[in-house]
Amino acid sequence: MLTQAQEQIIDATAPVVAEHLDAITQRFYPLMFTRYPEVAPLFNQAHQQDGGQPRALAGAILAYVQLRQTPETARATLEIVVNKHISLDIQPDQYPIVGECLMAAIAEELGEAITPEVAEAWTALYNELAGLLIELEEQRYQEFANRPGGWRSTRRFKIAATRQESRVIRSFVLEPEDGQPVATHSPGQFIGVRLTIDGTPVYRHYSLSDVPNGRSYRVSIKREAEGLASRYFHDRLDVGDTLELLPPAGELTLAKGDEPLLLISGGVGQTPLLPMARQALEEGRQVTYVHAALDAEHHAFGDALARLTRAYPQTLKNVTVYETGDAADHQGRINDALLATYVTPQARCYFVGPHGFMAAVNQGLERLGVPDTHRHYEYFGPAQDLTAA
Repeated sequence: MLTQAQEQIIDATAPVVAEHLDAITQRFYPLMFTRYPEVAPLFNQAHQQDGGQPRALAGAILAYVQLRQTPETARATLEIVVNKHISLDIQPDQYPIVGECLMAAIAEELGEAITPEVAEAWTALYNELAGLLIELEEQRYQEFANRPGGWRSTRRFKIAATRQESRVIRSFVLEPEDGQPVATHSPGQFIGVRLTIDGTPVYRHYSLSDVPNGRSYRVSIKREAEGLASRYFHDRLDVGDTLELLPPAGELTLAKGDEPLLLISGGVGQTPLLPMARQALEEGRQVTYVHAALDAEHHAFGDALARLTRAYPQTLKNVTVYETGDAADHQGRINDALLATYVTPQARCYFVGPHGFMAAVNQGLERLGVPDTHRHYEYFGPAQDLTAA
């Protein structure tokens, strides 16, 4: 716990640290990777290059400084961080590495302004944050390990089947190598994957694209031209190959209730929303499923949605939007007029896709009067503010 003097120092210096936080985090990652190269595989280097990871770290630090006086709010806010850490198997002994390098980056950026007293106060603040994250993550690790079919850390799975869903998206059905059951997950969650590519460990997380069945998990991955892990899945992995999985995690799950649902996806953003649609329909909820794709060749899961439409003709409305071609319900891009056609009073809206897509949908729904409590979304990369675009 911080002393009263340290609390006063944090209050006095927080505006200065906040002003320089982007520069601090830009220094932090290269410094950490130089001192501790063994942690570099835990970070997607593409998100380092585009600045997404440093901005996410800066946002998390600022959020904690602002919310730490209300512990329950702070815990809820940190759930995004906890979920990503679960999918990477982050352990307590890695937190001192981050703390050391973060304080070194602060000292480099702010120079003489970082007196011993200021450094001690910010170190205490970081240790408080680290302790809270360690506590929350340990609870999650234990809870999942104690489930039937659960495990701790990594578990080896083999590719049991693959299916080409569209021109660029392929599904991989993963079964445990030991032949034992697998723990259930909540539709909408993602799972951590540990690969070894040319001798180097690589961590990624992918949405689980099917409802739980107790026997296997399914991920559906878009092949990115510059994506190290996605190209490895598409170009080098096949039935019979093995990989390691970490526990499922993620907060994008259906809120309890009976409100109608508007599910809006762009491209591979369908992967968490498709199982959520199935869950909602099985619960008897009204679902409008709007999917935007480049064209028919890039439209994944069309057959699965057609089957759902036949199975639930009274409760599912399936809507397609193509940028090119006339085989869809709408041509062009999702805009306010299209959203207004399908949003209904009291509807809960879930949307996933590229950052620009989600920003446009979020702003459109806000203009149409959908409150932020009924707008739900998730990022494929480091969390960003949708209004920042």
